[in-house]
Amino acid sequence: MGLIGAVEAGGTKFICAVGTAHDQILARETIETTNPEHTLAQCVAFFKKGATEFGEIKKLGVAAFGPLDLKQGSPTYGALLNTPKPGWSGFNMPKFFQENLGFRCHIDTDVNAAVLAEVTWGAAQGCSSAVYVTIGTGIGAGVYLNGKLLHGLIHPEIGHIAVPRAEDDGVFAGVCPFHGDCLEGLASGPAVQERWGQGAATLPQGHDAWKFEAYYLAQLCRTITLAISPERIILGGGLMAHQTLIRLVHFQFDRLLGDYLPVSERAGGLEKYIVRESFKGVSGLAGAFALAGEAMI
Repeated sequence: MGLIGAVEAGGTKFICAVGTAHDQILARETIETTNPEHTLAQCVAFFKKGATEFGEIKKLGVAAFGPLDLKQGSPTYGALLNTPKPGWSGFNMPKFFQENLGFRCHIDTDVNAAVLAEVTWGAAQGCSSAVYVTIGTGIGAGVYLNGKLLHGLIHPEIGHIAVPRAEDDGVFAGVCPFHGDCLEGLASGPAVQERWGQGAATLPQGHDAWKFEAYYLAQLCRTITLAISPERIILGGGLMAHQTLIRLVHFQFDRLLGDYLPVSERAGGLEKYIVRESFKGVSGLAGAFALAGEAMI
């Protein structure tokens, strides 16, 4: 079986791996995200070394931060669109990898790749529809609908939807450079840091931060449920490491839905409908293997 290269391309770090599957990794390396040329040159060096040590790499999957041009036939297919990451707007990762490595590169958003991994191996196995949401440096969502990844005109950017403010949250302006107090502007990791003066990892149980976070994430889950009606919603990313957050989201979601739909009954309980990610912080990397491997859709 041919080797697969996988890249989880994030705003702060790139995780590169070589293996035959997401759970059969032969080598792995984490590279700091700086400018495109420097970052990707290190990735290329990793894969060339891997090919020398382990054998020919047949294909490469890239699960990338976005937004991306994913329109088939577009002259800039695979390129980043207008991203807040300095120096990356317009850069074409698959073109760079193909020119420097010589094998085919499959790219999609990190969240689309993650939902593909969850459907293939994780919490959404057996589902024909699912949504994966990451809550970290940014907030993004990948949608798997009727057995396919959803792209559309561009691809879903659910993290930038507008959300009603909590009753006692009228002062914080939000951190999104494009929209201010969209969901990402109010509930991402940088929003938590800006609002409270410390990162989510240092905030204690019972802090008001978790009340706000649960309220905004529950609104997101309500919107996803009403607009898409997936069989499962999977929450991942750094902020979901907080142990009680998912239970707070369940409570707020149930309250906000207001007995309108029998979601809990149909799903077998909210704890089976809104769940944690399966891959312990590397859903994007697992998804990159899914994109490049036999499970690619």
